[in-house]
Amino acid sequence: MSKETSSFILWLIGFTITLFLIHTYIIYQFFEGQLFLPIWSIYVFNAILVLIVYTVLNYKAKQNSEKVYQLFLGLTMLKMVLAIVFLLPLFFGKSEHSQLEVVNFFIPYFLFLMFEIFSLNKFLQKG
Repeated sequence: MSKETSSFILWLIGFTITLFLIHTYIIYQFFEGQLFLPIWSIYVFNAILVLIVYTVLNYKAKQNSEKVYQLFLGLTMLKMVLAIVFLLPLFFGKSEHSQLEVVNFFIPYFLFLMFEIFSLNKFLQKG
């Protein structure tokens, strides 16, 4: 594992834990009830997807592939499809608080997407 990848993983873990703690604190301060999707599952899902996308794109960029940007768009579309699949139980009415659960998912999703884009931008500018 390269120094760049291990540094990214440490930043990703720190980012994930920080967001998770803030999110958990806010939810437990302002919401009384049971969520269908545990908060930890949202963060594990997003962190794993970001790690996979970063690893694949980093590998392709090191091979001097000219299709890194198209691959990024394709993987981002795949992430969106997986997000919908992840949220399918909410769409079928399995939660009493589905609106809150969708917001609980998409705020971290977009924060992870921003983190991913900034991280990818760093190594793509080097190449």
